[in-house]
Amino acid sequence: MTDTQTHADALDHSIFEADIHGQAFNAQLLGRIFQWVKPHGRLGLISIALACFASLLAVLLPVIIARVVIDGIIVGNADRAIPDFGMIDLTDWLVGLTGLGTLTSACILYGVFTLVCHTVYHIHRVTFARTVLRSLRDMRHDLFQHMEHRPSSFYDKVAVGRVMTRVTNDVQALFELLMGVGQLVGEFIPFFIALALMFSIDVELTLWLLVSIPIFVVVTWFFRQATRRVYRLIRNSVSKLNQNLQENLSGMAVVQLSNREEHNFDVYNTINSDNRDQEMHAIRLEVLYGAFMDNMVNIALAVIIWVGGGSVVQGAISLGSVILFTQFIDMFIRPIRALGQQYNVLFRAMASAERIFQALDWSEHVREPVDPVELPPRLEGKLEFRNLTFGYEPGQDVLHDVSVVIKPGEKLAIVGPTGSGKSTLIRLLGRFYDFENGCIFLDDIDLNRIDSQEIRRRIGVVLQDFHIFSGTVLDNIKLGNPRITRDQVIAAAMGVNAHDFITSLPQGYDTALVERGQNLSQGQRQLLAFARVLAADPEILILDEATASIDTETEQMIQQALKEIMKGRTSILIAHRLQTIQEADRILVLKDGEVKEIGSHVELMDLKGVYYTLNQLQFQDVSIEVQG
Repeated sequence: MTDTQTHADALDHSIFEADIHGQAFNAQLLGRIFQWVKPHGRLGLISIALACFASLLAVLLPVIIARVVIDGIIVGNADRAIPDFGMIDLTDWLVGLTGLGTLTSACILYGVFTLVCHTVYHIHRVTFARTVLRSLRDMRHDLFQHMEHRPSSFYDKVAVGRVMTRVTNDVQALFELLMGVGQLVGEFIPFFIALALMFSIDVELTLWLLVSIPIFVVVTWFFRQATRRVYRLIRNSVSKLNQNLQENLSGMAVVQLSNREEHNFDVYNTINSDNRDQEMHAIRLEVLYGAFMDNMVNIALAVIIWVGGGSVVQGAISLGSVILFTQFIDMFIRPIRALGQQYNVLFRAMASAERIFQALDWSEHVREPVDPVELPPRLEGKLEFRNLTFGYEPGQDVLHDVSVVIKPGEKLAIVGPTGSGKSTLIRLLGRFYDFENGCIFLDDIDLNRIDSQEIRRRIGVVLQDFHIFSGTVLDNIKLGNPRITRDQVIAAAMGVNAHDFITSLPQGYDTALVERGQNLSQGQRQLLAFARVLAADPEILILDEATASIDTETEQMIQQALKEIMKGRTSILIAHRLQTIQEADRILVLKDGEVKEIGSHVELMDLKGVYYTLNQLQFQDVSIEVQG
C-alpha cells in the first residue's frame, strides 16, 4: 500500500454519515468563513458605513418629532440645554431658505430624512447581500473543486448525497448566518447611537430603561434553548418525510404491484402527524415569546411615562424628551429580538461550517509524481502489468501478482467470473487508486511517474452505464474539450453510425438531452459513448461491458462502431458476449484475482480450462434463450 492509501484507510469516513446538530459557537470556524469574505471586504465595509449613516438618520427622526415639533412648536419651550443635535437649527435654516412655517419645515425635514434613511438602508442590505453571495460563491467553487479531486477510494466509502449536502444545504446555512450578521449590524448600530443620545439627555431615565435589558436577554436565552430542541426535532421529521417520500415515489411500481399503497400511506401519515405536532409546539412557543416581549415593552413604556412624567412635572426634563425615550424603546428591543432569532441560525450554521471544513480539510488523494514524465504527442500504446497486487481494503487483495504485456494496437479481452478483478485492473490503469505492490508501464514508462490527468487523456473508456450530462448532444460528445471542433464531432458520430439518429432528433446535434438521456434508447446512448471516445482520439481504448445491455439487432450496428474506434488503438475488452471476445487477438482469463490462462480463443478452447468452462456455460445460456 502507498502512503496515500494507508492514510486513506486511517481516515474515518463515517464522519460524513454523522449528523451534526447544534454545535457550540466556534470563533475559529467563523474566522475561517471570513477568509472567503475578506476578498470582498471593501464592499462589506461600504455596506457597514451605509448602515451607520442610515442608523444615525433613524435615531434623528424621533428627535425631530420630540425636540423640534413637541418642545419647540407645540409646547413652545425648546430648552437649548437639552440636546437636540442640531435639528432645531437645521429647521430654522430651512425656514429661512424656503420662507415656509416652522411646522411645515419640520415636516419636510422629517420626510427628507425618512426618504434618505430608507434608501440608504436599502442600499446597505443589497450591498451586504452582494458581499455575502460573492463570498459563498467562492466558497462553493473551492468546495466543489476540492471534492472533484477526491479519489475513487473516497467515493467508495462516502455517500454522494452527503457530499451534495455540504455543497448545497450547508453553504445555504452559512448564507443565512452571514445575512443574519448584516441584520444584527443594522439593528445594533441604532441601539448604541440611541443609547448615547439618551445618556446625553437624561442619565436617570436611561438607567431605568437599561434595567429591562437583562430581563429581555435572559428570557430570550431560555426561550431559544427550548426552541432549539423543537427545531431539531422538526428538521429530523422533515428529513424522514423526504426520505419516505423519495423511497415511495422512486419505487412506485413495486408499491403498486405489492398493493402496499394503504400501508405506505399510514407510515407517511404517522411521520406527517409527528411533524405537525412539532410545528405546532414551535408555533406555541413563538406566540408565547412574542406576547411576553410585547408585554415587557408595555411595562418599559409605563416605567418611562411614570418616571419621566414626574420629571416633566418637576421641570427637570421636557415633555419632548420623555416622548423621545418612548420612541427609543423599540430601538432597544429590536436588537434583542433579532439576536434571539439568529440564535438557532447561528448554531445550525456552526454545524454546517464544521461539515464544510471537514470536506475542505479532507486530504485523501491519489499520489502524483513530484517531477512527472512528459509524454510524447502520440503514444505507441504498449501496456505492461508486472507483478501487480492490489486490494481496496488492507489484507483483502483483489489482484494477486498479475503480469501481462499488451502490444501496441493489440486487442486483449479480459474475462472471468464476477469479482475476479477485471474492472479493478482497469481502474488501476486509469490511476483512480494508488498501488504499491507491482508496476504498470505505459510505453515502458512507470505509471506512477506520469500525472494522472495526462494518463486519462490518453485512455478512452466506454462503460456499460453511459453517463449523460445536462446539455446538448454536441456537448455530451465534446465533454468541454476545446480542441474538438463541431466538424470532428460530426465525423466521429458518422464513424460509429450515430450520425443518422442524431440528425433525426428535433435539433440534431443541438438537441438538449433530458436527465440521464432518457429521450434516447440504450443503443443510441451507447453509440454516443463511442462517438465521445472517437472524437477524443485516445491511444488506448477500454470497453468495460460496453455491449452487455444491448439487444442482438442493435449490437450488430455497435460491432461496426467498435471496429472503427479500435483501429490503430490498443484495446482492452471486458465483455461477456462471445462475438466480442472471439474477435480479440488474445484473451486473459482472471479468476480470484489471478491470471489463470492467456491466449487466443482457439488456444484456450483447446486447453479446456477455465475459459472453456465459461464459454460452455454461456453457450448453454444462449441455447436456452433461442429455444425459449
